Amino acid sequence: MKTLKHVVVTGGAGFIGSHLCDALLARGYAVTAIDNLVTGREKNLDAARATAGESGRFSFVRADVSEPINEAALPLLARHGLAGVLHFACPASPVDFDRIPFVILKVDSLGTFNTVDLARRHGARYLLASTSEIYGDPLEHPQKESYWGNVNTIGPRACYDEAKRFAEAVVSTSIRLQGLDGGIVRIFNTYGPRMRLDDGRVVPELARQALSGKPLTIHGSGKQTRSFCYVSDLVEGILRLFESSVREPVNCGNPSERTILEFAEAVLKVTGVKLPLEMLPGREDDPNRRCPDITRATQLLGWKPEIGLEEGLQRTIESFRVEL
Repeated sequence: MKTLKHVVVTGGAGFIGSHLCDALLARGYAVTAIDNLVTGREKNLDAARATAGESGRFSFVRADVSEPINEAALPLLARHGLAGVLHFACPASPVDFDRIPFVILKVDSLGTFNTVDLARRHGARYLLASTSEIYGDPLEHPQKESYWGNVNTIGPRACYDEAKRFAEAVVSTSIRLQGLDGGIVRIFNTYGPRMRLDDGRVVPELARQALSGKPLTIHGSGKQTRSFCYVSDLVEGILRLFESSVREPVNCGNPSERTILEFAEAVLKVTGVKLPLEMLPGREDDPNRRCPDITRATQLLGWKPEIGLEEGLQRTIESFRVEL
């Protein structure tokens, strides 16, 4: 059998991870998705399985990468070797920060060590999914990769923020001292089909409320900003970084900054409903502004997002209608 470029995607049954599996398969890779299904869903892999068909290019392994990785359980590894590891396994929703904080801490510490070791053993390219959360509630705006952040190390979001900062330290140290061919993508607010409707993030929360005919809940003043990037744009940036030789952190997100109130208005427009807004107390440590400087991604990868907010919302909300 012809040897293919084989990559492992941890968190492969998750929101971003499953879209990443689809895109890698479309590019001709053989793909192993690893997920313990704590927040991922196997049905997110239906498209990947359909794309791969009977080719044997796709494998799903239910496992926790916080535990030692059993290479014998990865059938495509023996057949094709290993060209890349993309570490995307980590619950990223606010509801998970209180529900499963130690799972988050483990997968970005032990899981990062385990996946880095796997990549190093096989001389594979490594890519870490980091986050804009490493900037905390930023004092610099927009956020460049050189910004060190303003993070509450003991706040309710610390299990996620600090775990990602630690994961970056593991990867950057391995790049510097162990010769790891690694990269770091700092992901800003992303939305699209396959998001969990109950995950507490603003896109599914407001869309679910609008589709259910309920008031849209706004935490805080609603004047805090986010920069919403559609998932296909993000995945294209991720793949360009993975297939490059860039080893420094790269922001991937949409620099079109919107307030939460503006976003709520966009949701109401796309769903075609008129509903009141319900103002709630702000969430502790919720960043006031969040917007990426994507100069590095543009210059080094030739990447910028293409999907506008209304188009992306239409696609996303249609998928939510089906799920509801």
